[in-house]
Amino acid sequence: MNDCLFFGDFVTIFLFENGKAIRYLSEKDSNQNPEKIQIENIQKVTVDYLNEAILTIEGNVFAKGNDINPNNPNKFINISSLIEDTNDRIIQDIVSGAKSIYLLTSNQNAYGIGSNHYGQFGFDSETLEKIEKPILMMKNVSKIFSGNSSNCVFLLNSNQELFGSGDNYQGQLGLGESRKEEDKIQKLTKIQNIPKGKIIDIQCGFWYSIMLIENENQNPKRKLYSCGNFRYNGLGKNENTYEFTEIKSSLFDNDYDILDFSCGNVHTLILTSKGKFIVFGYNYSGQLGTGDTNDQLTPIQIELPKLRFNENISNYHVYCGFNKTFIYYSPPSFSNLEEDLIKLFRRKEFCDISFKTENGEIIEAHKLILKYRLKDQNQDEIEKLQEIISNKSIKESNQIFEMIYSNRITNPKLYSEIKEIINSNEKIEETMKRIYLNENENEKDFIIERKEKQYKFPKLILIMRSELYRGMFLSVTEDKSNKVTDYSELSNKSFQIFEYWIYLNQIKEEIEITQEIINEIQTGIDYFQLNQTNPNLFDLLINKFNNQN
Repeated sequence: MNDCLFFGDFVTIFLFENGKAIRYLSEKDSNQNPEKIQIENIQKVTVDYLNEAILTIEGNVFAKGNDINPNNPNKFINISSLIEDTNDRIIQDIVSGAKSIYLLTSNQNAYGIGSNHYGQFGFDSETLEKIEKPILMMKNVSKIFSGNSSNCVFLLNSNQELFGSGDNYQGQLGLGESRKEEDKIQKLTKIQNIPKGKIIDIQCGFWYSIMLIENENQNPKRKLYSCGNFRYNGLGKNENTYEFTEIKSSLFDNDYDILDFSCGNVHTLILTSKGKFIVFGYNYSGQLGTGDTNDQLTPIQIELPKLRFNENISNYHVYCGFNKTFIYYSPPSFSNLEEDLIKLFRRKEFCDISFKTENGEIIEAHKLILKYRLKDQNQDEIEKLQEIISNKSIKESNQIFEMIYSNRITNPKLYSEIKEIINSNEKIEETMKRIYLNENENEKDFIIERKEKQYKFPKLILIMRSELYRGMFLSVTEDKSNKVTDYSELSNKSFQIFEYWIYLNQIKEEIEITQEIINEIQTGIDYFQLNQTNPNLFDLLINKFNNQN
């Protein structure tokens, strides 16, 4: 999991790659020492005005706050275990409102806990003003949308039908002109007149909501639509609108598709696929990043931090708190490693072990990956996996293998069945280190030649590190799996650096770096198209060379 940073109004939470979280108190608090949160395997964190919730990869949700646990607001409790239906306790996603937490279960059911003052759970707010145990809101839900400044919620079902409830005083539910005077919508109501296309995301501010729609037949493919009150103009328009209408600006011309966006209390940030950073709305606290505190009533563009040569704009994200803003770069651990492993899994010529599903269908896998993903790396674990697969459909079996290959939880319910046999917390780097240290010749299936000496590598490793080998092994054209490449131009030291980094993404400590080695490695990086991942090999060499001198 990549590093993330989330802002609430009074709390900042950092979520690190190793699944551990650290909580920093408000800038108003004199105690600025980071507080460690003792929850393992963190998948996602969400923060609202007064509450915090953490989703683990096992599908548990731990939450705290005045609206969640009023008797002890500083203690995390497992709110997923409070769901009455025991078959519905594996959580797939969590979303925060202003004072509410919403849960989406693996069975595609939506639950709410916390404040129901505006009827945002779809129930009478007079008798159910606060919910201290998750309450079922709607079944057959594919996505939940809200915002940490919002008292309304949207639920999208599997048929792309959108329902909303909660605060509609400013028309922020997009129900149309006839509903604008109603303060509270206390029953989940279908939203009509939605723009054509696929709903990708909805972000909610205090007085407004913004919807991202993708339509293959329009140009650009992705457009933003908003509804609500334009006061301070987080809405992106100069007039109130009570159903979703397009946000128009010349800044969106020339195929600038929306990559990411976020809404705070009354401010909005947008990032386009061509690197434009667009902002508008309330700016009293300087949250728009314009260098002043003037409100921006129409969309304007501000300059992004300068990209480093190995960064991709698609890995940038924007996040808004109540009156705070954060832009962060979240680099992938190994470029598109997860996608590469899935591609490898689906290429039959690399698969060397078979499993049989409940209907007798055969699903094939890569023994090397399984060996280093399963807990004990032995035949017993493979037999246990076969026993599990034998009771699953081909679709569920594929999901299980995709979770094993990518180390990413795609189905928490299935994961709960297989977690006892896999190293769920082991990083890709640790897997590769064991492959390197074990030096098992049977797992090395590609030859690299250097000055009449041959070195063997697993194709898996080379796919991870080199665009050249990725294209060679994963190409849908002619199989070039037996091709031998020549590294004769590399010196002994340079080749040692190359070999060690290919496996471990590190530089050997005992090797002294010279200018000649740097020049050789730079040539090799360019010729063999080694991934410019983080950390970058050339950067590491330069840093070590400078430290030596």
